[in-house]
Amino acid sequence: MEDKSSSILYYLPVTPRDEAWGICCTTAGHQRVTSGTSYPVSRHPERYSFIKNRGRILNEYQLVYITAGAGSFESASCPETAVKAGTMLLLFPSEWHSYSPDPHMGWTEWWVGFRGGQIDRLAENGFLNPSHPVYAIGTSAGIESCYREIIAAVEQERAGFQVLVSSIVLHILGSVLFKHTTQLHSENPLVAKINRAKALLRADTECRVSPESVAAELGMGYTWFRRAFREYVGMAPAQYRQAVRLNKARELLASTSYTVSEIAYRLGFESVSAFSLFFRNRERESPLAYRMRYRGEPGRGATRK
Repeated sequence: MEDKSSSILYYLPVTPRDEAWGICCTTAGHQRVTSGTSYPVSRHPERYSFIKNRGRILNEYQLVYITAGAGSFESASCPETAVKAGTMLLLFPSEWHSYSPDPHMGWTEWWVGFRGGQIDRLAENGFLNPSHPVYAIGTSAGIESCYREIIAAVEQERAGFQVLVSSIVLHILGSVLFKHTTQLHSENPLVAKINRAKALLRADTECRVSPESVAAELGMGYTWFRRAFREYVGMAPAQYRQAVRLNKARELLASTSYTVSEIAYRLGFESVSAFSLFFRNRERESPLAYRMRYRGEPGRGATRK
C-alpha cells in the first residue's frame, strides 16, 4: 500500500432532461484512506462535507462500497455498525448519518450519488429502507467495475452520459438487493424445496398438477408450503403457475404456427373461450390480437380460431 491516500471525486451537472429520465447522478468517486490518516481526506462542497462526530444530512441517495479495510457506520435509523471489506452502505436523503474507517486500518471506498422518482418509488414500495442501510454483500469485481465505468463516463461527460451512468446505478442497486436476498435465504433448508416446487410448476404448463399435490410430494403441509413459497418467490404457488402458463402462451403465440385452439389445448384449458378470457384479463387484448401485434401483421389471420 502506498504511503499517501488518494482520491478521485466528481460532482455532476444535472439538466432538466436528466431529471425527466427519473434518475440522475450527482456525484461519483473513489478514495483510498491509509491507516493514520484523518477522515474525511478530501475537501467536498459544503452540502457534502461532514465532520466524523457530527455526521451530515444529504438531499440524495448514495451507494458507498467498501472494498478494503474496516470501519463503522451509523445513522438516525441504524445504530453504530461495524463495516468491513465487502460492505455496501446505502445513504438516504434527509437521513442523518456518519461513517469512517478504522484509524489503524484505513479503507478503500467507492461511491455514487443519485436522486429521482424511480428511486423514490423503490423506497415507497419497501425495496429500500433507512432501517437497513448496511449490506454485507462481499467483495465483487463486477460491482467495482461498475463504479469504474461510471467514473470513466463522468470524466468524459459526453452527450447522454447521465442516462448511461444512472442505468449503471440501477444495475448496482439490483445486484446489491439480489446478493442480499440470496444470502438471507442461503442457509434456509426450505429453499431447495421451494426451488424444486418451482421446477415442478414450470414443467406443468397444462396445470394437471395442483399446488397441494406439489406440497405433498415435497413432504410439506400445504398451508406451510404456501406461506414459505409466497415469502421466497413473492407470489402464491397458484399465482406462480398461472404466470408460467401466461409466459408459455405468449411464447407459443409469438413463435409457433399453432392455432389459438391448439394452444388452448396444449395449456390445459377447457375451451378456447376460457383461454381467451384468461389471456385477455392479463394482457388486455385477445390472443389473436397479441399474435398479430407481436408479428407486425395487422389484419392477417383474423379468421383463425
